[in-house]
Amino acid sequence: MSAASILRKPAGPGDFGRVAVLYGGTSSEREVSLNSGANVLEALRRREVAAEPVDGIEALLAGIAHQRYDRVFNIMHGGAGENGVVQGLLEALGVPYTGSRVLGSALTLDKIRTKQVWLSLGLPTPRYERLAPGADVAGVANKVGFPLIVKPSLEGSSVGVSRVFNPNQLPAAVSLAEKYDGELLIETLVEGGEYTVGILDGVALPSIRIVPRGEYYDYHAKYVAEDTQYLCPGLEGTAESELRALALRAFDAASASGWGRVDVMRDANGGNWLLEVNTTPGMTSHSLVPKAARVAGIDFDELVVRILETSFGGAGRGRP
Repeated sequence: MSAASILRKPAGPGDFGRVAVLYGGTSSEREVSLNSGANVLEALRRREVAAEPVDGIEALLAGIAHQRYDRVFNIMHGGAGENGVVQGLLEALGVPYTGSRVLGSALTLDKIRTKQVWLSLGLPTPRYERLAPGADVAGVANKVGFPLIVKPSLEGSSVGVSRVFNPNQLPAAVSLAEKYDGELLIETLVEGGEYTVGILDGVALPSIRIVPRGEYYDYHAKYVAEDTQYLCPGLEGTAESELRALALRAFDAASASGWGRVDVMRDANGGNWLLEVNTTPGMTSHSLVPKAARVAGIDFDELVVRILETSFGGAGRGRP
């Protein structure tokens, strides 16, 4: 698929049938998901798509049982929305849905396993160690080396993430990360520029360089602050092409599909380091995929329709 093809004429409203916009849920990213879902719902309705809001899995199941929905626009961030649970459920029920399938969803939500896949293919990602329960935290940290990052392996939106520059900061960082489900990992802190690359139906969108006013792009800078700068495209020439190609390769390697986002750090020597894949990125006023799409000539409403089009094709995902 060529970059020009992302500008093709979208499907008509009637092609989608009745769409459930799945949002909310019970993960730590619930509030962001509610915001994203409200924006998606409004965009679909502006495009005259028959769409309804659905908060969480139980409500979705009830609607499917009453045959209210023909397909699902999944914008439930984190937890069951991105770990393969919703995807497997919809596959079993034969209901088409947006975004990555079961394997890609489950794999990419787990940062440790994603890194294992990338490393097996020779893709660059920061050095890391799994922090097993009862492990010698100081020993693991010394093995990785300071400065480092402590993070839960199954969370997004910078939830539970700490930057650690000396051993005295380790206990608090581990304590914070342990509040969330899943394993912990300690990862080398790459100091440099922070970038992200949106993926839409096999095409890497222009990169974005993220420049927060504060020192780091944390939860506040992502969803609250109005002074974070987003430079798009983030690079020029060969450097931009190489970054997009790496992001697309990393996305495909992790079995992600449809749409998503790949986060990357770029060090002082121009080296790119893969951090993670997000298979259900935010669609808020601060979110990154809409910003990159806009630079590529795709406005928000069109982007939402294009994402909905990713529910077409494959087992259980054909047109109604």
